[in-house]
Amino acid sequence: MLDSDTSFDATLDHTMMRVEDLEASVDWYTSHLDYVEEGRMEADTFTNVFLAPEDRHEAGAVLELTYNHDGRSYDMGDAWGHIAVRVDDVHEAYAELMDGGVADYRDPESCGGEYAFVTDPDGHEIEIVERDHGARWSLDHTMLRVEDAEAAIGWYARKLDYELHRRVELDSFALYFMAPRDAPEEAMSVELTYNYDGSTYDMGDAWGHLAVRTEDLNDAWEALMLRNAADYRDPESCNQRYAFTRTNDGHEVEVVRR
Repeated sequence: MLDSDTSFDATLDHTMMRVEDLEASVDWYTSHLDYVEEGRMEADTFTNVFLAPEDRHEAGAVLELTYNHDGRSYDMGDAWGHIAVRVDDVHEAYAELMDGGVADYRDPESCGGEYAFVTDPDGHEIEIVERDHGARWSLDHTMLRVEDAEAAIGWYARKLDYELHRRVELDSFALYFMAPRDAPEEAMSVELTYNYDGSTYDMGDAWGHLAVRTEDLNDAWEALMLRNAADYRDPESCNQRYAFTRTNDGHEVEVVRR
């Protein structure tokens, strides 16, 4: 029997986003970010494709693109913000993307010279950040907007045993970066954005979930239940392949066996 202090790996495994034209999206990420297809799962009603840089670190996260075969369209909402990818030089990387035909969205100059943004074919925002670690274009963080900063920080700390490794307090908002304790710097983190104006957010459906890794799905799920995480989709309901909980803000978190 697990006790309430039992921990599990909980390294961020992937971020899932939904797309309306799968092959166009795969082509965009493989052409512009040099991603390779690591896996593909074909089901009767949907297809999942997993993408990442070829030389990603073993603790690095991948991107999951989900395509539903019914031809639906999606609402971006505003509870999810962006994924961020790593480069050595943001100006050089942005110029490279522009030369490759990517639409000019938010260049480094408009972002104080420290980062930049582009969007993929479905409108998901991608931040470009300078880092001295990790493969080029590898996932650095996924940004989520939260309505109660302290409650959100507490959720990740208590449920997943994450720690706050960076915080930025600005005039109108604050950023809190969280990751598993002792995670290598190449792992992806989650960025919690809190706006001081008391905004509420719409989840939309263009973004799907974050996923965390575990070696033992049932032990991880038991630990989450002991910590009063939301019992959303347990391992049994998912054929013992994965499970889902939700954060206090409603963002879905998948637990996958790796």
